Amino acid sequence: MPTSPVSSLRRWAASAAAAALLSLPALSSMAAEGMWTLDNLPLAAMKARYGFSPDAAWVDRVMRSSARLAGGCSASFVSPQGLVMTNHHCAIGCVQQLSSPQQDRVAEGFLARERSQELRCPEAEINRLEAIVDVTAPMKAATAGKSGTAFQAAQDAESARLTKDCRGPDAETVRCDLVTLYHGGQYQLYRYHRYSDVRLVWAPEEPIAAFGGDPDNFNFPRFDLDVTMLRVYEGGQPAAIKDWFRFKPEGAQPGELTLVTGHPGSTERQLTVAQLERLRDDMALQRLPYLSELRGVLLQYAKGGPEPRRLAATRLAGVENSLKVVRGELEALSDPLLMATKRREEQALKDFVAARPELSRQVGDPWSAIARAQQVRRDTDVEFGLIEYGSGFSARYFGLARTLVRGAAERARPNAERLREFSDTALPQIEQRLRSPAPLYPEFERNLLEWSLTRMRSVLGADHALVQQVLGRRSPEQVAAALVEGTRLAEPAERLRLWQGGQAAIDQSDDPFIRLALAIDPAARALRRRHEAEVQSVEREAAQRVAAAGFARTGRDAYPDATFTLRLSYGEVQGWEVRGQPVPPYTDVAGLYRRATGEAPFALPPSWLAAQGRLDPAQRFNLVTTNDIIGGNSGSPMINRQGEIVGLVFDGNIESLGGAYSFDERVNRAVSVHSGIITESLRRVYGADALLQELLGTKAGR
Repeated sequence: MPTSPVSSLRRWAASAAAAALLSLPALSSMAAEGMWTLDNLPLAAMKARYGFSPDAAWVDRVMRSSARLAGGCSASFVSPQGLVMTNHHCAIGCVQQLSSPQQDRVAEGFLARERSQELRCPEAEINRLEAIVDVTAPMKAATAGKSGTAFQAAQDAESARLTKDCRGPDAETVRCDLVTLYHGGQYQLYRYHRYSDVRLVWAPEEPIAAFGGDPDNFNFPRFDLDVTMLRVYEGGQPAAIKDWFRFKPEGAQPGELTLVTGHPGSTERQLTVAQLERLRDDMALQRLPYLSELRGVLLQYAKGGPEPRRLAATRLAGVENSLKVVRGELEALSDPLLMATKRREEQALKDFVAARPELSRQVGDPWSAIARAQQVRRDTDVEFGLIEYGSGFSARYFGLARTLVRGAAERARPNAERLREFSDTALPQIEQRLRSPAPLYPEFERNLLEWSLTRMRSVLGADHALVQQVLGRRSPEQVAAALVEGTRLAEPAERLRLWQGGQAAIDQSDDPFIRLALAIDPAARALRRRHEAEVQSVEREAAQRVAAAGFARTGRDAYPDATFTLRLSYGEVQGWEVRGQPVPPYTDVAGLYRRATGEAPFALPPSWLAAQGRLDPAQRFNLVTTNDIIGGNSGSPMINRQGEIVGLVFDGNIESLGGAYSFDERVNRAVSVHSGIITESLRRVYGADALLQELLGTKAGR
């Protein structure tokens, strides 16, 4: 079982400091780059630059004060009564699920002035990291000498065993994830406390939470109050939290050290050149066309009136965000200088291996194996994405049907032999989604399904066997209409009946989406088996050998790529230059009102128009820092060396979009909500005195 994080941290603190001292010149030249795991912080480099070297007690407290939304964002505990802070755009799914045509809480905002008014989010889950255990030895032992499907099966089986043993009998409050670091160089078991009763406390109106919309996204200056407060409950009562971050409304000053603890989703800084080249081609040929087409579909649907506009808004914002990200990443991977640097670094590692006969025998040529796997991906990714990944069936109904169909088949197998998404540790999250009372909107789902079926026919061709199987002699419009009109999967009771009834209930069901998921499952599983045998297992096994070469050269002086696990980055409040012009590190309230035009996306909600005279025009609003972040860091607390909240990360600047592949401290910036505007808006705009007092610790709850 996982050991105490405090005792673990004490053991590595001395060795980490020694290792960091050896690598100090390299780390200093790289400035504050890195999303570091909490068991391997660059302590000496932090002390050399900022005079700050956190001890094990500080790291332990920060770890337990940080949190993540299981759906893909970061968060933090900000009171001992279970109050959790994250971004508005991270919690908007909950807010939308709690909205209706009669009460649009996304547009109008929400504030619970009493605990009894806090609303339960139907599908939210919050995790707090409790312990980290290295399991590299058993994971590598399980796969030793294996390749292809045997490697993949052994890895999945050992992962299922370790996570099940870690979780024990308590599925409701414990979650365990097997984490791969350095692309297979290290494996760790992360044990979380799981909170499944999450309630909405405060969400500002979307016009101020996402002020500036797509035009301002990934730009600066910014004026976003991108914050939401949630609360975790246990046993029907607010959870008692031992460690949390206190607020510092004054924020941080220029040049002051800022630390971000969050859960960056993924980076690709350690991929091979062949992998980066395939990613570049996939973005240009697949992802950009797909997202652009989907954006057009959503824009057209939103023109149907107020209700279609409400239903499309959140999905549209996500698609527009993804479009900017993909364009920025494609631009980075199309930069000859970046790719030349990647080739030079890869060749240097190959030369290092070749010069050491024993290491060369151990490592071999994993780069060629990975390159061959990329060719398989080029040949199969289109079908894989449409059929197995499900982008050809873009309706939540289909996602539910596939979960039910595969869940029945997989739960009948031993835990170690299941598809990884149906392991015992994953079942509580699945069941929570199936129980969710969040409404589904048939017309919206039908519209997206019709588009995705049409696109699948266009991409694969009308004569493709699966297209023929799904459409037959009917049009995508006819098929989508029949599926949506005939399904009962919008009803939680029906979903639970099918889940609890197992394979017999699935076989007997006449629900059209269940029949569709059953019909295409053989083809989808065949695509998955080929992907795992010829791509995924090859990449994973070869990546272990690349990592072994890297460790032989530098040890763990480098940070691992992001994996949606808790990381710490350090930096400072600092602007940058664009075409020779300085960009100041702060915006203020006066700038917000100057930027407001009265027309979306620069229209302020009535509450902010009414509060203009009550707000200090000089109050800082958003800020930028040199912290190294990426997607998934949204909702991360920005703290000072005392562990006090000075900001809330919600974005990066446009220059940071290439941060998936490299980091440049001269121009990469994290964008955050200033701690002061959060407290001032609660006080002067929303009159949320009880919540403000709880946040500042001046009153023991509400």
